[in-house]
Amino acid sequence: MPKITFAAADGDTRTIEANVGDSVMETAVRNGIGGVVAECGGSLSCATCHVIVDEHDFASLPPMEEMEDEMLWGTAVDRTGTSRLSCQIRVAEDMDLRVTLPETQV
Repeated sequence: MPKITFAAADGDTRTIEANVGDSVMETAVRNGIGGVVAECGGSLSCATCHVIVDEHDFASLPPMEEMEDEMLWGTAVDRTGTSRLSCQIRVAEDMDLRVTLPETQV
């Protein structure tokens, strides 16, 4: 089963078993992961589901589309080279993903 490890800015981590086809954002919200606000519910219009993907996992993700790239310039915490919007990352069959949550989303 796919797993996603969410690391809070303070270092606390939580690993969640995820459903294939769901987004990383849906997985976080459904499991009460603090730090993923998801104000727009995944419609790619708020950038409050910003995550920083582990460097080792980043290359395995599909490339981001232009709209996600644009939205990442509006995050509360500056984007990094491995920033993504978790609403745009779909859980895959063999996924074992680690993401860090920024200090704030708003």
